[in-house]
Amino acid sequence: MAFQPWQGGQPAQNPYQVPAMRASHADRERAVDVLKAGFAEGRLGQPEYEQRIARAYQAQTHAELQMLVADLPQGPVPQAQFAPRPMPVPTTFLPMQMPMVQPTNGSATGSLVCGLLAPVTWGVTSIPAVILGHKARAEIRRTGERGDGQAVAGLVLGWLGIGAWALFILVMVLVTAVRP
Repeated sequence: MAFQPWQGGQPAQNPYQVPAMRASHADRERAVDVLKAGFAEGRLGQPEYEQRIARAYQAQTHAELQMLVADLPQGPVPQAQFAPRPMPVPTTFLPMQMPMVQPTNGSATGSLVCGLLAPVTWGVTSIPAVILGHKARAEIRRTGERGDGQAVAGLVLGWLGIGAWALFILVMVLVTAVRP
């Protein structure tokens, strides 16, 4: 007996063919869903849709169900021309772009610390405060680092310490010169 494809809507009998897998209720419902989508998209007319639905509920095998939905898309069809354009995200919902924070100049910090320690160290750190302050201001102008206020404060405190020492030495010289 020769194998013949479909005859009259029924599968041909082939003695060499493995029996077809039987369809479950869930399989029939999936096929009906595909038919409903095809009808809703305008791919099937009303009479053909009703005929295929009736045959889907009567189908006994997966092959019968596949025959009913073979010419319809089985899932979402990509539709690039109808794809919604992404809406722009308001800037209030975007993550903030934090500005890059410049580091503080180390010489400026050193100048301030030396200037603050000058009264405690009897003015010994006044000269390093002035040197570091001038060095820091030059580096800050060149690199754009932070710390100019610290450098200025270190310079002021350093010069005040140097001035205090100069005044002390001047007074000592005058006192010794006046004494006979």
